[in-house]
Amino acid sequence: MEVFTGITSMRRKLRNPAITIGNFDGVHKGHQALFERVKQWARQVDGESAVITFNPHPLEVLFPGKTMTFITSHQQKLKLIESCGIDATIVVPFSREFSQISARRFVEDLLVGQLGVKAIVVGYDYRFGHSREGDIDFLIQMGREFGFSVDTMAGIRVDDTVVSSTVIRQMIKQGNVKNAGKLLGRPFEVSGTVIEGKKRGAGLGFPTANIRMPSTASPRTGVYAVEAEVDGARYGGAANLGYNPTFGDTEMSLEVHIFDFTQDIYGKPITVRFADRLREERRFSGPQELVEQIRKDVEAARKILAAIRE
Repeated sequence: MEVFTGITSMRRKLRNPAITIGNFDGVHKGHQALFERVKQWARQVDGESAVITFNPHPLEVLFPGKTMTFITSHQQKLKLIESCGIDATIVVPFSREFSQISARRFVEDLLVGQLGVKAIVVGYDYRFGHSREGDIDFLIQMGREFGFSVDTMAGIRVDDTVVSSTVIRQMIKQGNVKNAGKLLGRPFEVSGTVIEGKKRGAGLGFPTANIRMPSTASPRTGVYAVEAEVDGARYGGAANLGYNPTFGDTEMSLEVHIFDFTQDIYGKPITVRFADRLREERRFSGPQELVEQIRKDVEAARKILAAIRE
C-alpha cells in the first residue's frame, strides 16, 4: 500500500480512484466492510482503492484541552488498513485552517480537481466540511454535478450491537475486551517496549515482562488472559494491568507472565493482545496468597486461550 501525505502534494495521480473518507480509529468490522465495498468499486471503474484519513485526529485539533484516547495509534491504523488490501492511503494533515474548508470546496477542489475521484463510499451518517455542513444528500448532488458515484452503507451489527469506534472504546474502558474484540474483528492490542520492573514476579516464580502503557485506550484494571508477540512468535500469557495494591505501587503498569518462556527480552518491542478479563485486581494478605491466586489465574488463562485456538 502506498501512503501519501496530503491530497495536493501527492507524488502521482491515482488511476480512477474509488475512495472512502474517515478517521477509522480501530479499523473495526464496520470500517473493514467499507474497505471491501471500496475495492469492489475500484474493480468496477478499473481504478485503485484509496482511503482518506486524518492526522492528527480532528478532535485533537478542535478541542486541544480535552484528553483523547484512541483504539489504535496512527501507525497501527495504517498497518491495519494495508492488511485490508487497500491500494493507497492519503493522510491529510488536519489543522484549524483545513477545518474551515467548505463542503463544496472539499469536493470540487480536492476530491474532483486534485484526486479525480470516480466513486465514494461512506457510512450512512457521514458529514463533512466546515461545521459538518455537508451530508449524504449534498454529496450525491455533487456526484451528479461532477460525474462520480456515491455509495452509502448502513451500520454493521455484531450480536445486535452496531459497530462503532465509540462503542468499542467504551467496552475497552469497562474491561469488556472479549466483546470489543468481536467488534474489532481481532483482539484489542497494545504495543510497547519491555522495561525493567521490580522483579517481584520472578521472585514469586512467575516472571513478567513489564510494559509501560501507551497513550491509546486502556482497559479497566484487572487480570487478563492475553497473547504476547515477541520477535514474530506468539505465546499465551496472563497479564495484570493496574497498581499492584498488595505492594502499594502508585504507577499503573502492565505486567505479562508469558507461558513457557525463558528469554531475556528487556528493551525489545512486544505486542499484547487481550483475550478476556479474568478478575478484578485486589490486595492480598501477602506473597503466599498472591502466588496461589496467580496459579489459578494462569490455569484459567490457559483454558480460555486453548478454547480460542480450537
